[in-house]
Amino acid sequence: MKIAIPTIDNNGLKSRISEHFGHSPFFAFVTVENNGIVSHEIETNPFEQHEPGEIPGYVKSKGADVIITRGMGGRARQFFETLGVHAITGASGTIEELVRTYIEGELSSVEYEPEDRGKFHDH
Repeated sequence: MKIAIPTIDNNGLKSRISEHFGHSPFFAFVTVENNGIVSHEIETNPFEQHEPGEIPGYVKSKGADVIITRGMGGRARQFFETLGVHAITGASGTIEELVRTYIEGELSSVEYEPEDRGKFHDH
């Protein structure tokens, strides 16, 4: 299984989740096997300025089965659902903490909307 997480920094498994998944500077892609992390990579977000659907397509092209985010709008959720990528929202913490919590079955979506949501949403 591969898990995607938008991050605000590039500090390996200690990288922190980004407030705005679409405008995060980086994306982490974590491969999980046998309930453990076997590899991870962090890439610069190629779509920091994007059109609707570009980031879900990018995440899917990287082989992700799951995306763990802080905030995400309904339209983006629909794109991910259509592509077969399970989206979890309202999460906070580091890559390592989030993946561990997900593997343990203790991470579920909660509604979350950033205070400055309108700052990024002109599409």
